[in-house]
Amino acid sequence: MCTHQPQCPTADGPDREAARTVARHPEQGWSLLCNGVLLFDDTGELLPDGQIIAPHRPLGTDRITTAA
Repeated sequence: MCTHQPQCPTADGPDREAARTVARHPEQGWSLLCNGVLLFDDTGELLPDGQIIAPHRPLGTDRITTAA
């Protein structure tokens, strides 16, 4: 599916999110990657085979403080 050089990571690889974006719809909250993965703004994913990857936000965001 990918014609980029070097080729983008496959949809079943651990680095699948590193594939290039081919369509972006921020108003709807998703992007389509070159490898067929739908990447959602909440960090969830839908793989081309229908597998759902739950959102995986970075840990520790509850400890972020802001300057007063």
